[in-house]
Amino acid sequence: MSDARIACPNRLDQETGRTLLAAVRERRPKKGDSVVLDFSGTESMDSRGGAWLIAIADLARSRHAELKWEGQTGQVAEFMELIEPGLAAALRRGSERTSFLVSLGDQGIKFYQELRQGIDLIVDAMYWTLIAPLEGRGFRVGLCVDEMHEMGVRAIGIIALMNFLLGLTIAMLSAAQLRTFGLGIYVADLVMIGFSRELAAVMTAVIVSARTGAAIAAELSTMKVQEEIDALRGMGLNVAQFLVAPKLVALVVVMPCLVALGMFSGVLGGMVWGTLVLGFRWDYWLHETLNAARIGDISQGLLKGFFFAIALVLVGCHNGLRVEGGSRGVGLMTTRAVVMDSFLIIVIDMIFATIFYYVLD
Repeated sequence: MSDARIACPNRLDQETGRTLLAAVRERRPKKGDSVVLDFSGTESMDSRGGAWLIAIADLARSRHAELKWEGQTGQVAEFMELIEPGLAAALRRGSERTSFLVSLGDQGIKFYQELRQGIDLIVDAMYWTLIAPLEGRGFRVGLCVDEMHEMGVRAIGIIALMNFLLGLTIAMLSAAQLRTFGLGIYVADLVMIGFSRELAAVMTAVIVSARTGAAIAAELSTMKVQEEIDALRGMGLNVAQFLVAPKLVALVVVMPCLVALGMFSGVLGGMVWGTLVLGFRWDYWLHETLNAARIGDISQGLLKGFFFAIALVLVGCHNGLRVEGGSRGVGLMTTRAVVMDSFLIIVIDMIFATIFYYVLD
């Protein structure tokens, strides 16, 4: 148990009330704690400030913490007396136990609302990317080129390095097993098949998720918090056209290129280990690698990159546009976007494996 004493601002209104709520949330009150609002320095308060106090009471209730206030004088004391029944009602709701069915229903409604927002975003993004430009409704080519540079060109170094090291590791581990049977040269086949079918696409997608997916979510959520998204809508601009479509096109174009770079870098890493440590001639290793290369395997990896790109952009935009609260909300949505990206990468990869090895094979 602990007491958190928070000094209220000189004037409690829409802006300072939001800040006060964020300050209470940052204290992370838990069951048994007390949150004390000190109004000794507050000279005025309006109805919006009172509404934020109700929100603070709701927050305390949800955390099972106790909310107190003191030091109010003059107009502030009169206002507090006026809204005290509302504050008390908000705090009393804390003692009401939520049944399992009510909780399940709330979760179901939230899931449905998020699913509908996600579908609306997908439909808008597909329209403004594929159909609207053909109807002459405009596409931000300049922003798309900038995004290609940011998402693609600036990611070349880390993509190449990570895949090179992974190829080196795969060759190292597989050689330890195959050399005992005199089959060391087949490490070249293993590395080539592994990177063309699976490793390059997945490793590249994970890196792009951490780098670009998180950046998209952070950018849009920051714009939402600063009410720039509302400003765009107020000016009659469509968010999907203005922000989402250029990012989607940019990553769809650069992602297969990055996956191809990942394949090359991974195979190169395996070749370095094969020639420098296993002692094979480079042309012999290269010949074995090319013999193992299959157009179908390489196409499968590039196709995965295409679908990974769509998922990463839409997940980043979806989470960015759903943010609530201040800087903490931005951080939570950015983290959520990366977690969802990682989950979808695995799901898409599993779907590809099912289709290519159990349906088409």
